[in-house]
Formats: sequence, structure tokens, C-alpha cells
Amino acid sequence: MNEKNSVPVWKKYTLTIAEASEYFNIGDKKLRQLVQENNTADFILTNGVKVLIKRVKFEQFIDSVSCL
Repeated sequence: MNEKNSVPVWKKYTLTIAEASEYFNIGDKKLRQLVQENNTADFILTNGVKVLIKRVKFEQFIDSVSCL
């Protein structure tokens, strides 16, 4: 997909770890740690070994915790 047809990150339903890291300004190691610690959370979607973060659900998760 070329840059002209790409969907802006803030409109995507799911984000890769790299996209989520940039969007939320959280390191990729910290995101992977959160995924590992909350592996049954509703903000995680896995496709084989690929981990995707549901953007809106993760925003709600961040709002609900006091500190990361």
C-alpha cells in the first residue's frame, strides 16, 4: 500500500506494536510487557504471533490505570 492510500493511525482500529508505541508515546518494550501481563485483556488481538492493539480499547485501559 502506498503512502497516498494509507489510513491515518488515529483512524485505525488496530495498531501494530510499532504504531502503538509511536501513537501513545510508550516504548515498544513497555507495550510488549503490558501485552504479556494482560494477555487476556480486550485491547489485544493476536494473529498467529503478530500482536495488534485495539486503539480505542487501549486508550480506555490507559485511562483506567493510575500509572504504567
